[in-house]
Amino acid sequence: MELIKENRVEDKSLIEGLEQLEKFIGNTPLYPFNRLFQKKGVKIYAKLEWQQFGASVKSRPAFEIVKNAIFAGELDRNKTLLDASSGNTGIAYASICGALGIPVALCIPANASIERIRNLKSLGAELILTSQYESTDGAQNKAKEMFAAHPEKYFYADQYGNDSNWEAHYKTTGPEIVEQLGDEKITHFMAGLGTTGTMRGTGTYLKEQDPNTQVIALHPDSAMHAIEGWKHMETALVPKIYNAEQADDNQEISTEESFALLKDISQKEGLLIGPSGAANLVGAIRLANQLEEGVIVTIIPDSADKYSEVYEQLFK
Repeated sequence: MELIKENRVEDKSLIEGLEQLEKFIGNTPLYPFNRLFQKKGVKIYAKLEWQQFGASVKSRPAFEIVKNAIFAGELDRNKTLLDASSGNTGIAYASICGALGIPVALCIPANASIERIRNLKSLGAELILTSQYESTDGAQNKAKEMFAAHPEKYFYADQYGNDSNWEAHYKTTGPEIVEQLGDEKITHFMAGLGTTGTMRGTGTYLKEQDPNTQVIALHPDSAMHAIEGWKHMETALVPKIYNAEQADDNQEISTEESFALLKDISQKEGLLIGPSGAANLVGAIRLANQLEEGVIVTIIPDSADKYSEVYEQLFK
């Protein structure tokens, strides 16, 4: 870990805790899809992001945000980390801060899955449920309101506007992909847009290594979608960290396509994953069918353990 020499951390046990946790953040497998899609000259890979502490891709930015806030003297055990989340970032915050002894308060839409609510409560997070009709936009507004009322009590993490979000992927996800591919050369990177940190950080790094790498942003096809964690940019609060000009191309993915692919993924690849990972794979397969040769890499943000209702409908 690159410790900031002139940090303001009085409690050195926090630094020791960060050093221990960092070993379990990132370093996830790059999985080759061999049965879901087969075409000579074209390969699809995906990072299995639930295989890290905090159990999702959001562990990377959550750790970077917490680490940098601690080093800057903005967060310690006497302050509460506050943020808005649809679930996965909240679980990552609660896991990481729980291990460090830092309290967490999360604004989360009331229609979040039962498993998300249960997991967050089990991890000791204080939950502030916001309108299900306002999605994470309403949760963000509530978090900002709470911080404005009590700035002395909270560190407002602001995952949608905090550069540590995308920088985490620039530092870890991008380099891991290049190292894991070895002699293979990535031609396309695809990611769904939520906070947009994964696409911006990973895409920026990959473009620096090879400007010919194509970065493709995946979007839900309507505001009334059910792809957990994704944002419909035309109708939602656009994250401050979003760089719309970064993408070489944009694709729309439907909820129906994503849910339908979950069954094939589980039965052909032996993977039980969340709908957003399936949505990423819908985009990857669509692109792969158009290519004569290429190496496509995407992200599977989380596993199926928070989506029992979805799977019950698929296999009833």
